[in-house]
Amino acid sequence: MASEGLHESPEDLDRAVVDRHRAIRSIMEEFDAIDWYDQRVSATSDPTLAEVLAHNRDEEKEHAAMTLEWLRRGDPTLERHLRAYLFSDGSIVAEEQEEEHAGGGSDDDDPPSSPGDGSLGIGSLRGRPTSEA
Repeated sequence: MASEGLHESPEDLDRAVVDRHRAIRSIMEEFDAIDWYDQRVSATSDPTLAEVLAHNRDEEKEHAAMTLEWLRRGDPTLERHLRAYLFSDGSIVAEEQEEEHAGGGSDDDDPPSSPGDGSLGIGSLRGRPTSEA
C-alpha cells in the first residue's frame, strides 16, 4: 500500500512529502534488512553461507546510502546536519554542542548558500596546526 505509515490522508499531502515518505520508509526497510542479515551472518556455522549473506547485507547498505543521498539533495536542513556529523572525528555530542554554541541555528533554518554568509569560503580550520611566526 502506497500510504503505509502516513499519518495524514494522502490527498491532503503534497507529492514531494509523499515521495520523501517513500524514501524514508525505504531506508527503514533497508536498515531492517541489514540487521536481519547481520544476525544471520553471525548465527550461521557455514562460512560459505555467511559470505553470501554478508554480500547481501552490504548490498542493502548501498541501497540505504543511495536513498539517503536522494533525501539529502532535497532537504537543506538534513544536508546541514549530515555535513556536520558524517565523517567527523571525536565526540559526536561535542560536535553538536559546538554547532549550537557557534550559532548553528535552529533546525528550521536553511544553511547559508554563499560566502556572503560572513565566512571567507575556506572551510573549517579546526584541528589544523597553528602557523609559527
